[in-house]
Amino acid sequence: MERESRVTGLNAPLPTNATRRTFLRGGLTAFAAAVVTRHLAACGDDDAITPPVDGGTDTGVPDLATAPDMGVTEFPMRDIPAPAPLRSLIADIGPLAADPDANGVRLPAGFTSRVVARSGQMVEPSLYEWHNFPDGGATFATEDGGWIYVSNSEVPVVGGVGAIRFNTDGTIRTAYRILPRSQVNCAGGPTPWHTWLSGEEISRGRIWECDPWGELPPVPRLALGIFKHEAAAVDHDRGHLYLTEDERDGCFYRFVPARTRPDGRPDLGEGSLELAVVAIDGAVTWAEVPDAQFTGTLATRDQVATATHFNGGEGIWYREGFVYFTTKGDSRVWKYDVVAANLEVLYDGETAADPMLRGVDNITLSAGGDVLVAEDGDDMQIVAILPTGELRAIMQITGQPLSEVTGPAFDPSGTRLYFSSQRGGDGGLTYEITGPFHEPL
Repeated sequence: MERESRVTGLNAPLPTNATRRTFLRGGLTAFAAAVVTRHLAACGDDDAITPPVDGGTDTGVPDLATAPDMGVTEFPMRDIPAPAPLRSLIADIGPLAADPDANGVRLPAGFTSRVVARSGQMVEPSLYEWHNFPDGGATFATEDGGWIYVSNSEVPVVGGVGAIRFNTDGTIRTAYRILPRSQVNCAGGPTPWHTWLSGEEISRGRIWECDPWGELPPVPRLALGIFKHEAAAVDHDRGHLYLTEDERDGCFYRFVPARTRPDGRPDLGEGSLELAVVAIDGAVTWAEVPDAQFTGTLATRDQVATATHFNGGEGIWYREGFVYFTTKGDSRVWKYDVVAANLEVLYDGETAADPMLRGVDNITLSAGGDVLVAEDGDDMQIVAILPTGELRAIMQITGQPLSEVTGPAFDPSGTRLYFSSQRGGDGGLTYEITGPFHEPL
């Protein structure tokens, strides 16, 4: 009966803490309008994207509001060094210190923090002004042994995505924009072929495929559906994509490409968008969306009568045959077995005896399968759900009660964790925590 209560309770009313983002967006309307005005005034009329240069300015950008899906645009197959195998040490992390450090972050012993970017300020040594409301993010190893952290901007009209490139020693090499003038870019997901999928969290939102290196223009992947996109994850074993929708009655989606490219990548230009239909026992079947482009009057999530609706889909991640995703409206973390086609609740914040984790939002996974969940509100923590089911607090941001934690992502060594406080400071702060999260095998 426990499984039945979990699955049939998908449409429960939003708890008080889950309406927080909507409330804050209403209260920040004037601030967002000021941000949009300032950015639009600064935008040029460049008609092509120029690759960023070290220490250079923001890239020139075209207006991509009505750009078509360009199908099989050739994002390069990059020669990236194979990642070193790692062992997670997160189960060994001790309690958070009683007092925050100089950056206002409570950390376990052996960990340190730094602020790598502040919204509205240049990311030195570049001339790129870090975007407002930094949200979903990911890291990408580079050919030279460094890495790139990409970060969405959840701002209307001029949202987009920015990137910080790091040298092998962790110093900042440069920063630049990789997606301009898109709408309310909330979360997304990295691909195994080293691109970033950025979702627009608006009712007719798109997924944009972006080049973290900033060398190629972004491409709208319309075949992935038109709806209020949150996050995306690639099942690189089967070539399927999974997507979440941030609506109170949103759906859990799967994209099945029509073909595989010669290089083995799924072609994101054409395929079937499907909705999950979940039975009481957790068994999942998939139903194709008739009008994935939302060309008619019926929203994508309402086109299949039997579709299961989820209360505010948020972060999503794929690892070794399982898809993990969160629903903030009921503080749940879900685990989908792609082989058995079965969905279960990994964590239920409404019924958990330990109230450590609430307001579940963006997620990432460690090398050992620990599910790291960023909180939207609550007490501003990143909390790890260990494979045993035990919870472990990784950090806590203090003094920023009207913000949320966004964009957690490890660097290739697994010893640095990046994330943002979306509305910390004056429009957002992006942090790096360094410490023994992992060790080489």
